[in-house]
Amino acid sequence: MIAIELGTVVAVAAACALAGVAAGWGVGHRSLMESSSTDAEGAAGSFAAEAEAADARLEELLARLPAAALLIDRAGRVVRANAAATEILGVPAQLAPGRALIELVHSYEFDRIVHRALDGEVVETEVVFRELPLERTLATLAFPVAGGGAIVLVRDETRLVRLERVRREFVANVSHELRTPLASLKLAVETLLESDDEEARAIFLPQMAHEVERMVALTEDLLELARAESGRMVLRMDDVDLALLAREVVKRFERRAQEQNVTVRVESAPHVPARGDRDRLAQVLVNLIDNALRYTPGGGHVEVGAECRQGDARLTVRDTGAGIPYGDLPHVFERFYVVDRSRRRGVSGTGLGLAIVKHLIEAHHGSVEAESELGNGSTFTCRWPVVE
Repeated sequence: MIAIELGTVVAVAAACALAGVAAGWGVGHRSLMESSSTDAEGAAGSFAAEAEAADARLEELLARLPAAALLIDRAGRVVRANAAATEILGVPAQLAPGRALIELVHSYEFDRIVHRALDGEVVETEVVFRELPLERTLATLAFPVAGGGAIVLVRDETRLVRLERVRREFVANVSHELRTPLASLKLAVETLLESDDEEARAIFLPQMAHEVERMVALTEDLLELARAESGRMVLRMDDVDLALLAREVVKRFERRAQEQNVTVRVESAPHVPARGDRDRLAQVLVNLIDNALRYTPGGGHVEVGAECRQGDARLTVRDTGAGIPYGDLPHVFERFYVVDRSRRRGVSGTGLGLAIVKHLIEAHHGSVEAESELGNGSTFTCRWPVVE
């Protein structure tokens, strides 16, 4: 683990600083014993200055550490704690000295780690702190120091752990999304290789073309999402009529809506002037309307709105679909998130559309929100500031 390796280096530096303080005391003590009475006062002054300088160096080192640093005496009491210890562990730096560690950090697991270090063991591990509703992962390194006591270093790796979890889920989801069309393609190719039947060709070739289109769509969405999440997306800001844009995008879905027996219409003023990247905003509408059509049954309606209000440009897509459970609403813009997997059967899509919407609107310095009630459809609203 990178954080622990860095912590090891920092710990060695801290130990050296402590050793310097101890060495200063030993040299100064011998100097006082061996010197004549006439030199004692000067030796004492020299030692005091050296000890003070070493202590200042240690204090500066602790203050600069990005990790929480605790110096523990042999009785398990805190000798020193840096500012990062307050931020990460909630240990008050000024009030900590002299108090037992368990009084300051209420974790028996953490306390056991420190006592193992006091017994001479080097301990490098992760401690999970569960502070409802949060859960934090702390990389912890504890080791003994000469003469008794221990040094404990702690780094908050919660964000790294979450990112790693997201990465694993992302890879798993992409693999799953690719496996289905690839399996279908493999079966179709094997069937065609074993048969010269023209009827089989007529059946399987369109299926193969459809699965290839699915993989192309997934690849394009992944690339689009990567560009959006990288923060390097360049917007071509220009004047745009949101009402006209909405009508153009809705027209693309006319045939599909008719096949599904779903009505798609635009409800807005004839013209809604705003500013934005026209192509990116069109992609936002495409993804939102596509999502609405996937979950709106025959006989339902999808309504697209465009307006400027209170200094914001707004695009809204409402549907009369099955709706989204309240607990799922905060997650609908996550990659590959599926509200109800049973609803997903027979519904094709990459699972990235809403995540792309979120990033495209945020690139406009705006926000997107979802409102829904189970059984009563959903409303997605995008808003971003109007640039004068």
